[in-house]
Amino acid sequence: MSQHFDAAVIGTGQGGSPLAVRLAQSGRRTAVIERAEFGGTCVNVGCTPTKSYVASARAAHVARHAADLGVQVGSVSVDLAAVKARKDQIIGQSRNGVEKWLRGTQNVTVFNGHARFTSARTLVISGRDGQLLNELSADEVFINTGTRAVVPPLEGIQRIPYYTNSTLLELTALPDHLVIVGGSYIALEFAQVFRRFGSRVSVLVRGERVLNREDADLAESVQQVLAREGIEFHFGVQPTRVEPHAHRPNDVCIGFDQNIPAMEASHLLLATGRRPNTDDLGLDAAGIETDRHGTIIVDGQLRTSAPGIWAIGDVNGRGAFTHTSYDDYHIVAANLLDGGARSVDTRIMTYAVFVDPPLARVGMSEEEVRKSGREALIATMPMSRVGRASERGETDGFMKALVDAHSKQILGAAIHGIEGDEAIHTFVDIMTAGAPYPTLQYAMHVHPTISELVPTLLDGLKPMR
Repeated sequence: MSQHFDAAVIGTGQGGSPLAVRLAQSGRRTAVIERAEFGGTCVNVGCTPTKSYVASARAAHVARHAADLGVQVGSVSVDLAAVKARKDQIIGQSRNGVEKWLRGTQNVTVFNGHARFTSARTLVISGRDGQLLNELSADEVFINTGTRAVVPPLEGIQRIPYYTNSTLLELTALPDHLVIVGGSYIALEFAQVFRRFGSRVSVLVRGERVLNREDADLAESVQQVLAREGIEFHFGVQPTRVEPHAHRPNDVCIGFDQNIPAMEASHLLLATGRRPNTDDLGLDAAGIETDRHGTIIVDGQLRTSAPGIWAIGDVNGRGAFTHTSYDDYHIVAANLLDGGARSVDTRIMTYAVFVDPPLARVGMSEEEVRKSGREALIATMPMSRVGRASERGETDGFMKALVDAHSKQILGAAIHGIEGDEAIHTFVDIMTAGAPYPTLQYAMHVHPTISELVPTLLDGLKPMR
């Protein structure tokens, strides 16, 4: 027998869970459907577990370099099983917290299973075995099904053990030689983590540099730090086939069409992109349009092509981060429940790559500003000028700011350096407020911090040549 709800939320990620609670609090009888673990990508296989690994890797790195600060320690080793156990405990607390929150909210009914549209207002819910469990209808539907790792169609891929960002987190013994295919955020974060854990790490990059969406100087700065730590980079290479090692069946041989010798690895991580989880949602039955990648097409208010249906989080292609997913929730809630008129189209994009030191960016890159043809000012400053960085013995990287020469609005900024992921918010807040750069330039910041050098950076603005 079908049940009717005022609203249905498919997926319990960083946007779906708080939205479901807000909908319920507004008086809507709300269904929440989750087919796997509560909390979505971030809690289970994304930010929460990976950043716990980043913390463990940094502890090992700091311990090994403690003598540089006059502190003597013994030999340092990493117990990956203990690292994983800590990670699992953190995940469990977050996951259980989300589920308890949803199940304990008045007007929320939680369903476990896979949801599929049969029309724009009706859904069926099935179990892992495909057996029909429930049917329901809803006046409003919100899709928050996220993405998953892309596995490239390499010849022989079905014959060998390989890892994605999710499954690599289940290892309890360190890889002897981890080979990573990919040169973006996930690839580089895992590369540094496992190198600091003690593994040999090789990164295979299809292009000529890592982080091809970033300015070349920032990408080079990140690469230099990682290479100095012993990570091996191979550029202009594209694996085409894989096979089990002839003498070590658990190892992998990676082949290339180029005139490049095959590479051996104890573990192979594929970090070549993400794919939206829309394959089996019955979107056609609901009249929901997607692009050629399966990403759900939405307008500025995150409405799909089907009236009464919204898509939030990674699945809509309007951001691929936890904070963009959570902001999607805020946009939908503001417009639907609070009489607002917010739009994702006016959102200022900001994010960080959590290598150490992190790379954080907001707004336009230098390359984008140059392509726009506008008159602009630019300033850069090495982190070696930052007192906090020198005191900590961590002076890698630099800051960059870009400003419109006429309006004095900050167009973009980037920080590759210690605590850059926090300091970038000085720019985020000023840009969001629409204030001109002198507002930040003349602000008095606390010494000694990273943020205190942002006004000094802006003192050095010069015309972009």
